[in-house]
Amino acid sequence: MSQTANSKIYAAIEGGGTKFLVGIFNANRELLAKKTLKTQSPAETLGACTRFIQEDSRRFGKLTALGIAHFGPLNTLPSSPDYGKLGRTPKPGWSHFDLLGFVKEALGTQLPIRIETDVNGAVLAEYAWGAGQGINNLLYLTIGTGIGGGALVNGALLHGYAHTEMGHIALPRLPDDDFEGVCPAHGDCFEGLCTGPAIAARWGMPATQLPDEHPAWQLEASYIAKALRNYAYTLAPERIILGGGVMDRRFLFPMIRAAFIDEMAGYGEPSVDLDKYIVPSGFKGDAGLYGAFKLALEA
Repeated sequence: MSQTANSKIYAAIEGGGTKFLVGIFNANRELLAKKTLKTQSPAETLGACTRFIQEDSRRFGKLTALGIAHFGPLNTLPSSPDYGKLGRTPKPGWSHFDLLGFVKEALGTQLPIRIETDVNGAVLAEYAWGAGQGINNLLYLTIGTGIGGGALVNGALLHGYAHTEMGHIALPRLPDDDFEGVCPAHGDCFEGLCTGPAIAARWGMPATQLPDEHPAWQLEASYIAKALRNYAYTLAPERIILGGGVMDRRFLFPMIRAAFIDEMAGYGEPSVDLDKYIVPSGFKGDAGLYGAFKLALEA
Protein backbone atom coordinates (compact mmCIF):
# COMPACT_ATOMS: atom_id res chain seq x y z
CA MET A 1 0.00 0.00 0.00
CA SER A 2 1.42 3.38 -0.97
CA GLN A 3 2.07 5.92 1.78
CA THR A 4 1.85 9.70 1.64
CA ALA A 5 3.29 12.45 3.79
CA ASN A 6 -0.09 12.69 5.52
CA SER A 7 -0.49 8.95 6.20
CA LYS A 8 -0.86 8.02 9.84
CA ILE A 9 2.18 6.03 10.94
CA TYR A 10 2.61 4.20 14.25
CA ALA A 11 5.84 3.13 15.91
CA ALA A 12 6.16 0.07 18.14
CA ILE A 13 8.93 -1.10 20.45
CA GLU A 14 9.06 -4.53 22.08
CA GLY A 15 11.77 -4.56 24.72
CA GLY A 16 13.02 -7.96 25.80
CA GLY A 17 15.82 -9.16 28.02
CA THR A 18 17.77 -10.56 25.05
CA LYS A 19 16.59 -8.48 22.09
CA PHE A 20 14.50 -5.46 21.13
CA LEU A 21 12.19 -5.29 18.14
CA VAL A 22 11.18 -1.94 16.69
CA GLY A 23 8.63 -1.56 13.92
CA ILE A 24 6.79 1.01 11.82
CA PHE A 25 3.13 0.27 11.03
CA ASN A 26 0.39 1.98 9.08
CA ALA A 27 -3.22 2.20 10.23
CA ASN A 28 -4.05 -0.99 8.30
CA ARG A 29 -1.73 -3.06 10.52
CA GLU A 30 0.85 -3.43 7.78
CA LEU A 31 4.41 -3.70 9.09
CA LEU A 32 6.33 -1.27 6.90
CA ALA A 33 9.77 -1.56 8.49
CA LYS A 34 11.31 -3.63 11.27
CA LYS A 35 14.65 -3.87 13.04
CA THR A 36 16.02 -6.32 15.58
CA LEU A 37 18.54 -5.13 18.15
CA LYS A 38 20.55 -6.92 20.80
CA THR A 39 19.66 -5.71 24.30
CA GLN A 40 22.60 -3.67 25.58
CA SER A 41 22.62 -0.62 27.84
CA PRO A 42 19.46 1.52 27.93
CA ALA A 43 21.10 4.41 26.11
CA GLU A 44 22.56 2.19 23.38
CA THR A 45 19.45 0.11 22.85
CA LEU A 46 16.76 2.77 23.07
CA GLY A 47 18.97 5.27 21.27
CA ALA A 48 19.11 2.88 18.32
CA CYS A 49 15.33 2.32 18.54
CA THR A 50 14.46 6.01 18.52
CA ARG A 51 16.90 6.76 15.69
CA PHE A 52 15.30 4.01 13.62
CA ILE A 53 11.86 5.47 14.34
CA GLN A 54 12.94 9.00 13.42
CA GLU A 55 14.64 7.95 10.20
CA ASP A 56 12.15 5.37 8.95
CA SER A 57 8.82 6.84 10.00
CA ARG A 58 9.30 9.99 7.88
CA ARG A 59 9.72 7.78 4.79
CA PHE A 60 6.15 6.58 5.18
CA GLY A 61 4.15 9.45 6.63
CA LYS A 62 3.40 11.34 9.82
CA LEU A 63 4.34 9.66 13.10
CA THR A 64 1.09 9.58 15.06
CA ALA A 65 1.85 7.61 18.24
CA LEU A 66 4.24 5.15 19.86
CA GLY A 67 3.51 2.00 21.82
CA ILE A 68 6.09 0.30 24.02
CA ALA A 69 5.75 -3.27 25.34
CA HIS A 70 8.74 -3.72 27.63
CA PHE A 71 10.13 -6.19 30.12
CA GLY A 72 9.50 -5.45 33.78
CA PRO A 73 9.36 -4.70 36.55
CA LEU A 74 7.88 -1.53 35.07
CA ASN A 75 5.51 1.12 36.34
CA THR A 76 2.53 0.92 33.96
CA LEU A 77 0.09 3.13 35.88
CA PRO A 78 -0.36 6.44 34.00
CA SER A 79 -1.55 8.16 37.20
CA SER A 80 1.76 7.41 38.96
CA PRO A 81 4.61 9.96 38.99
CA ASP A 82 6.89 7.02 38.17
CA TYR A 83 4.90 5.94 35.10
CA GLY A 84 7.27 4.50 32.52
CA LYS A 85 10.13 3.86 34.94
CA LEU A 86 11.66 0.44 35.51
CA GLY A 87 12.01 -1.12 38.94
CA ARG A 88 14.88 -3.23 40.25
CA THR A 89 15.96 -5.72 37.61
CA PRO A 90 18.92 -8.09 37.22
CA LYS A 91 19.60 -6.58 33.78
CA PRO A 92 22.80 -4.52 34.32
CA GLY A 93 22.17 -0.80 33.99
CA TRP A 94 18.41 -1.05 33.61
CA SER A 95 17.26 -0.77 37.24
CA HIS A 96 15.15 2.37 37.83
CA PHE A 97 15.75 3.59 34.28
CA ASP A 98 13.32 6.30 33.11
CA LEU A 99 12.13 4.65 29.90
CA LEU A 100 9.36 7.16 29.16
CA GLY A 101 11.59 10.15 29.90
CA PHE A 102 14.31 8.91 27.54
CA VAL A 103 11.91 8.27 24.68
CA LYS A 104 10.11 11.59 25.10
CA GLU A 105 13.41 13.46 25.03
CA ALA A 106 14.37 11.67 21.82
CA LEU A 107 11.04 11.83 19.97
CA GLY A 108 9.33 14.89 21.45
CA THR A 109 7.13 15.46 24.45
CA GLN A 110 3.98 15.92 22.36
CA LEU A 111 4.03 12.41 20.85
CA PRO A 112 1.28 10.21 22.38
CA ILE A 113 2.96 7.22 24.03
CA ARG A 114 1.49 4.25 25.88
CA ILE A 115 3.67 1.83 27.83
CA GLU A 116 2.84 -1.66 29.09
CA THR A 117 4.75 -4.81 29.93
CA ASP A 118 5.75 -7.00 27.01
CA VAL A 119 3.34 -9.75 28.05
CA ASN A 120 0.44 -7.33 28.53
CA GLY A 121 1.12 -6.05 25.05
CA ALA A 122 1.23 -9.61 23.75
CA VAL A 123 -2.11 -10.58 25.29
CA LEU A 124 -3.71 -7.49 23.72
CA ALA A 125 -2.34 -8.50 20.31
CA GLU A 126 -3.50 -12.10 20.71
CA TYR A 127 -6.96 -10.87 21.71
CA ALA A 128 -7.22 -8.47 18.78
CA TRP A 129 -5.64 -10.48 15.96
CA GLY A 130 -4.10 -13.73 17.19
CA ALA A 131 -4.89 -16.95 19.02
CA GLY A 132 -7.21 -15.28 21.54
CA GLN A 133 -9.71 -13.57 19.26
CA GLY A 134 -13.14 -13.42 20.85
CA ILE A 135 -11.88 -14.73 24.21
CA ASN A 136 -12.64 -12.15 26.92
CA ASN A 137 -10.90 -14.05 29.72
CA LEU A 138 -7.50 -14.83 28.32
CA LEU A 139 -4.05 -15.68 29.65
CA TYR A 140 -0.80 -15.23 27.73
CA LEU A 141 2.50 -16.59 29.07
CA THR A 142 5.93 -16.20 27.56
CA ILE A 143 8.56 -18.80 28.47
CA GLY A 144 11.98 -17.83 27.18
CA THR A 145 14.81 -15.80 28.67
CA GLY A 146 12.34 -15.01 31.47
CA ILE A 147 8.76 -15.94 32.24
CA GLY A 148 5.93 -13.45 32.35
CA GLY A 149 2.19 -13.45 32.02
CA GLY A 150 -0.51 -11.05 30.92
CA ALA A 151 -4.21 -11.60 31.55
CA LEU A 152 -7.45 -10.17 30.25
CA VAL A 153 -10.40 -10.36 32.63
CA ASN A 154 -13.73 -9.52 31.01
CA GLY A 155 -11.80 -8.01 28.12
CA ALA A 156 -9.66 -5.68 30.26
CA LEU A 157 -6.02 -5.99 31.27
CA LEU A 158 -5.53 -7.24 34.80
CA HIS A 159 -3.78 -4.61 36.92
CA GLY A 160 -3.50 -4.11 40.64
CA TYR A 161 -0.96 -2.15 42.68
CA ALA A 162 1.42 -3.10 39.85
CA HIS A 163 1.50 -5.34 36.80
CA THR A 164 1.37 -9.08 37.35
CA GLU A 165 4.58 -11.07 37.90
CA MET A 166 3.37 -14.53 36.96
CA GLY A 167 6.85 -15.93 36.48
CA HIS A 168 7.64 -15.66 40.17
CA ILE A 169 5.01 -17.97 41.65
CA ALA A 170 6.23 -20.80 43.87
CA LEU A 171 5.90 -24.33 42.52
CA PRO A 172 5.99 -27.63 44.42
CA ARG A 173 9.20 -29.44 43.55
CA LEU A 174 9.18 -32.72 41.71
CA PRO A 175 10.58 -35.69 43.67
CA ASP A 176 14.38 -35.91 43.65
CA ASP A 177 14.76 -32.54 41.95
CA ASP A 178 17.43 -30.63 43.85
CA PHE A 179 18.18 -28.00 41.18
CA GLU A 180 18.56 -24.65 42.97
CA GLY A 181 17.04 -22.56 40.21
CA VAL A 182 18.40 -19.42 38.58
CA CYS A 183 16.08 -16.64 39.72
CA PRO A 184 18.22 -14.05 41.59
CA ALA A 185 15.27 -13.16 43.81
CA HIS A 186 13.63 -16.52 44.58
CA GLY A 187 15.87 -19.28 43.28
CA ASP A 188 13.42 -22.00 42.36
CA CYS A 189 10.27 -20.08 41.41
CA PHE A 190 8.59 -20.82 38.05
CA GLU A 191 11.05 -18.51 36.28
CA GLY A 192 13.98 -19.99 38.20
CA LEU A 193 13.11 -23.51 37.09
CA CYS A 194 11.76 -23.25 33.55
CA THR A 195 13.38 -20.47 31.53
CA GLY A 196 15.91 -21.03 28.79
CA PRO A 197 18.74 -20.01 31.17
CA ALA A 198 17.38 -22.46 33.78
CA ILE A 199 17.39 -25.29 31.27
CA ALA A 200 20.96 -24.43 30.27
CA ALA A 201 22.12 -24.26 33.90
CA ARG A 202 20.41 -27.54 34.83
CA TRP A 203 21.62 -29.59 31.88
CA GLY A 204 24.89 -27.89 30.97
CA MET A 205 23.88 -26.89 27.45
CA PRO A 206 21.42 -24.48 25.83
CA ALA A 207 17.87 -25.64 25.26
CA THR A 208 18.41 -25.25 21.51
CA GLN A 209 21.00 -28.05 21.65
CA LEU A 210 18.89 -30.54 23.59
CA PRO A 211 17.39 -33.32 21.45
CA ASP A 212 13.62 -33.76 21.45
CA GLU A 213 13.87 -37.02 23.41
CA HIS A 214 15.94 -35.48 26.23
CA PRO A 215 14.43 -35.89 29.74
CA ALA A 216 14.60 -32.12 30.16
CA TRP A 217 11.41 -31.71 28.19
CA GLN A 218 9.19 -33.93 30.33
CA LEU A 219 10.49 -32.11 33.39
CA GLU A 220 9.75 -28.79 31.69
CA ALA A 221 6.23 -29.88 30.74
CA SER A 222 5.53 -31.08 34.29
CA TYR A 223 6.54 -27.78 35.89
CA ILE A 224 4.66 -25.71 33.30
CA ALA A 225 1.54 -27.80 33.97
CA LYS A 226 1.87 -27.13 37.71
CA ALA A 227 1.99 -23.40 36.98
CA LEU A 228 -1.02 -23.64 34.68
CA ARG A 229 -3.01 -25.36 37.42
CA ASN A 230 -2.42 -22.32 39.63
CA TYR A 231 -3.50 -19.89 36.92
CA ALA A 232 -6.52 -22.01 35.96
CA TYR A 233 -7.81 -22.03 39.53
CA THR A 234 -7.10 -18.36 40.30
CA LEU A 235 -8.03 -16.71 36.97
CA ALA A 236 -10.26 -19.32 35.27
CA PRO A 237 -9.10 -18.20 31.82
CA GLU A 238 -11.08 -19.41 28.84
CA ARG A 239 -7.86 -19.99 26.92
CA ILE A 240 -4.14 -20.12 27.73
CA ILE A 241 -1.63 -19.05 25.08
CA LEU A 242 2.01 -20.08 25.47
CA GLY A 243 4.71 -18.13 23.64
CA GLY A 244 8.43 -17.47 23.98
CA GLY A 245 11.51 -19.24 22.71
CA VAL A 246 11.14 -22.39 24.82
CA MET A 247 7.66 -22.95 23.40
CA ASP A 248 9.07 -23.04 19.88
CA ARG A 249 9.50 -26.76 20.64
CA ARG A 250 5.93 -27.50 19.62
CA PHE A 251 6.09 -31.13 20.80
CA LEU A 252 5.85 -29.68 24.31
CA PHE A 253 2.18 -28.77 23.89
CA PRO A 254 0.69 -32.30 24.04
CA MET A 255 3.06 -33.11 26.92
CA ILE A 256 1.88 -30.04 28.83
CA ARG A 257 -1.80 -30.80 28.14
CA ALA A 258 -1.41 -34.36 29.43
CA ALA A 259 0.44 -33.19 32.55
CA PHE A 260 -2.18 -30.45 33.10
CA ILE A 261 -4.97 -33.05 33.20
CA ASP A 262 -3.01 -34.97 35.83
CA GLU A 263 -2.47 -31.77 37.83
CA MET A 264 -6.17 -30.87 37.82
CA ALA A 265 -7.04 -34.38 39.11
CA GLY A 266 -10.61 -34.15 37.88
CA TYR A 267 -11.41 -31.06 39.95
CA GLY A 268 -12.55 -27.82 38.32
CA GLU A 269 -10.88 -28.41 34.98
CA PRO A 270 -12.15 -26.51 31.92
CA SER A 271 -14.88 -28.29 29.99
CA VAL A 272 -13.30 -27.66 26.60
CA ASP A 273 -11.01 -29.48 24.21
CA LEU A 274 -7.52 -28.99 25.64
CA ASP A 275 -6.12 -28.72 22.11
CA LYS A 276 -8.09 -25.47 21.94
CA TYR A 277 -7.45 -24.47 25.55
CA ILE A 278 -3.64 -24.58 25.82
CA VAL A 279 -2.43 -23.23 22.49
CA PRO A 280 0.61 -21.63 20.83
CA SER A 281 0.82 -17.96 19.98
CA GLY A 282 -0.88 -16.73 16.84
CA PHE A 283 2.25 -14.74 15.96
CA LYS A 284 5.65 -16.01 14.87
CA GLY A 285 7.64 -14.41 17.65
CA ASP A 286 6.09 -10.97 17.10
CA ALA A 287 3.21 -10.95 19.60
CA GLY A 288 4.94 -8.30 21.71
CA LEU A 289 5.70 -6.10 18.71
CA TYR A 290 2.10 -6.24 17.50
CA GLY A 291 1.05 -5.62 21.09
CA ALA A 292 3.15 -2.47 21.10
CA PHE A 293 1.42 -1.43 17.88
CA LYS A 294 -1.96 -2.02 19.57
CA LEU A 295 -0.80 0.24 22.42
CA ALA A 296 0.16 2.91 19.87
CA LEU A 297 -3.33 2.74 18.35
CA GLU A 298 -4.82 3.19 21.82
CA ALA A 299 -2.46 6.07 22.64
